[in-house]
Amino acid sequence: MKKYMTRMGDGYRVELSEEEIWEDIKAGMEDAVSRGGVPELSGEEQQKLFDIITMPGTVVGVEFGKEVVMTSDSGAGKVGHLAGIQIDRIIGAQIHERVCANDSVDLGHIDYTYKAVKAVMHDEAADMQHTVNNTVMPILYGAMTNLGQYTKPDGPCDNWAELLPQGKIKEALAAQEEAVEHAVKDIVYIGDGMYECGADGMNFDTCGASGDADFLAALKAVSILREKHPDMGVEMGMAGEFVLGMHGGLTFDGKRLAGMYPHEQVKVCEAAGATIFGAVVNTNTNESLPWNLARVCTFLKACTDAATIPVHANVGMGVCAIPMTDFPAIDAVSRIDKALVEVAKVDGF
Repeated sequence: MKKYMTRMGDGYRVELSEEEIWEDIKAGMEDAVSRGGVPELSGEEQQKLFDIITMPGTVVGVEFGKEVVMTSDSGAGKVGHLAGIQIDRIIGAQIHERVCANDSVDLGHIDYTYKAVKAVMHDEAADMQHTVNNTVMPILYGAMTNLGQYTKPDGPCDNWAELLPQGKIKEALAAQEEAVEHAVKDIVYIGDGMYECGADGMNFDTCGASGDADFLAALKAVSILREKHPDMGVEMGMAGEFVLGMHGGLTFDGKRLAGMYPHEQVKVCEAAGATIFGAVVNTNTNESLPWNLARVCTFLKACTDAATIPVHANVGMGVCAIPMTDFPAIDAVSRIDKALVEVAKVDGF
């Protein structure tokens, strides 16, 4: 029986038969349908996935005319601190533009959280101004809401992760609500400053990392910034496929945030005023690439069908079927990217 080389969710190389690949495609799709209440992929879409997974060659690509745009969160700094090349972020942004041919890039501080950036806003604004003056592509300013930074001893709020095990439910809920208001003020302050110094937009990265309160803080801040600066671009990228209900009772635009999957997340991001939605689906390291890819495409096809703004899939390691490893293999990455474009219909990466 012929076998095809593919990967596991942790990047490990395996060989699967045609029958095994089909079984994993069906199982991954059914997992997404069961969890998210989304429609199944059509028979044609499932066949397309199988054809992409079994294509010969190490690298595959999208069909002509189906190319999508690419950006990178905190990308301007990654050339330096990940590759170990001693350059600053301004030069890093130029490399992304003129060498890597990125369509936009994010100029984030190495701390990459809004609370930390507030103290060095003056320096960050100067770097942003220099960067936009030396590049042509759109430059975003990015950071995480990271609501946990507002807890004691480093922040003003009680720590709900400590209060909840003590049974202090009301206190834990109140602490999260207080932290939301502090975060919104910081984010709006930074957004105003970046707009004034010429940033093309803001990148709200890893929204919901601390649960539904974290997501709410980002949504509220985006809503305020959209009203103040109607022409500023805003990308909202999620932390995971499912919004954790650390609070459980928070809503935005009349929708309960806890428990939202991508096709629901995108609608509240639209309501807040986001111009790009960064979709995330978690990679299961114990399952194969066909299983993970079918699951991702099922979730994201529902998301792109529901969306009225562009959907950019987060294709970093460990999300959207990309193997959970620092340097994912190109045979896996290229097949995943092709499937996300041609089956899930995403607008960018």
